[in-house]
This record gives sequence, C-alpha cells and structure tokens, in this order.
Amino acid sequence: MSDHVLGRRLQWITIAWNTAEAFVTMYLGFTAGSLALIAFGLDSLIEVFASLVVLWHMRPDDGGHPTRDRRAGRLVASAFAVLALFLLVVSIRTLWIGTEPDSSTIGIAYLTITAAVMFTLARAKRRVGTRLKSEPFLAEASMTFLDGGLATGILTALVLNSAFGWWWADPAAAMLVAVVAANEAREGFTSA
Repeated sequence: MSDHVLGRRLQWITIAWNTAEAFVTMYLGFTAGSLALIAFGLDSLIEVFASLVVLWHMRPDDGGHPTRDRRAGRLVASAFAVLALFLLVVSIRTLWIGTEPDSSTIGIAYLTITAAVMFTLARAKRRVGTRLKSEPFLAEASMTFLDGGLATGILTALVLNSAFGWWWADPAAAMLVAVVAANEAREGFTSA
C-alpha cells in the first residue's frame, strides 16, 4: 500500500473516531454536567474539520492553491479561536458559581481508550507524513497527538473529581483545552 493511500486511510479513521468522540463526550458531559467533557467534544469537531482539510490537500489531482491553503488555515484557526473564547468564559463562570459536576465512570473509561487511540494514530501519521514530506499532514499528526494529550489531561481531571471530589478540576481542564485551542489559533493565523 502506498503512503498516499495509507495517509488517506489514517485521516478517515481519525475523522470517524473524532466524530464519534464528539458526540459521545458531549453526551457524557451534558449527562454529568462536565464542562471538560463537553469542551473535549467541541474540540473533536474542530479536529474533524482539520482532518477534512488535510484530505482536501491530499487530492491526487490537486497541484496546490496558496490562496485556498491560507483560507483553509484561517478557517481552522478561527474555529479554534472561537472555541478558546467560549471555553474560557464558561470555565470562569463555572468556577465563579461553583457548579459541581457528577463523576463520570464511563467518561473515564472512554477517555482512557481515546488517549491510546490518538497517540497510536499520531505516531502512524507522523511516519507517513515524514515519508510524504507533507507539512499539512505533519501538522495534523501533531494535532492528533495533542488530542491524546488533552484526553489524558481531562481524564486526570475526571479521576480527581471522582476520587477526591475536586470539582474545580473539571472547569480547570476545560481551561486547559481553551489555552491549547488559543495556541492552535495563534499558530494557525501566524502560518496562514
């Protein structure tokens, strides 16, 4: 199998997983009142968009269009900026009011699996992206690795809330997602 075909398959696997991840984690988040799980689900939707942009760049008949590339980069960066602002405002409000989420055993289990899947996909994408010499593909591989890191961070917050009743860990984890999303937005606007 060629690296190009493998790369497309890895992108489709990522899209399928992140689409399911978005709906599962947002549902679990609404059920438990967990802002961190909802934030993770929203971030997953943006990552689906980023993966679709990479597939768009991998079209075999495409010679590349700098204007389109910049526009796509700005769209992804804008989505991250809106997510960062939303999460920052809601996290601060949640901390101020003191809204305590319920624990989510299913959320903990799901994020454990998600972290393993994302780190595995990121490693495979990095290898393929290096062989393809594709900057968009390598950037998206980094985003997949970041998704694994975020899953681990939110998993930690859920465990702290469940084990010790540290309710504030949940909005703090959502703030972490906001900071990461703001950084992704900044990098996206800088490179676009």
